Amino acid sequence: MDASEPSWRSIAILIGRIIFAAVFIMAVSFKFLGMGDTAGYIAAAGFPAPLLLAWLAAILECALAICFLTGAFFSEAALVAAAYVLFLAFAFHGPSHWAGNQAEFGFFVDHFSFIAGLLFAAVNGPGRLLAVSRTVIGRS
Repeated sequence: MDASEPSWRSIAILIGRIIFAAVFIMAVSFKFLGMGDTAGYIAAAGFPAPLLLAWLAAILECALAICFLTGAFFSEAALVAAAYVLFLAFAFHGPSHWAGNQAEFGFFVDHFSFIAGLLFAAVNGPGRLLAVSRTVIGRS
């Protein structure tokens, strides 16, 4: 974004970054407050080494929150987050869960609106307010 970006747009982008960060901060908080419960949920979905996977998810979510808050590696983080959310949608709310609980279909679909926002953010970047200019994939 250039210096002539309207203030309202800069503020909207910053608020979006804060919302993305808040979602991952909430998720990682639940993990840290109940890592055993998270591991149980992962085990119930049929994944091996559930405690290890719970810790890896917590580390990833911390890293994503930091990237969203600082703007550093923002586009890369948004793409990783989109892939992660897609995985979560299928692994924990996918078609195999719909027969037992119709609400799971709604949870599944909700993930896609989040993915859409993450993809849009990845393309448009972190804005110019409170953003560290670090990237690997570059922007045109």
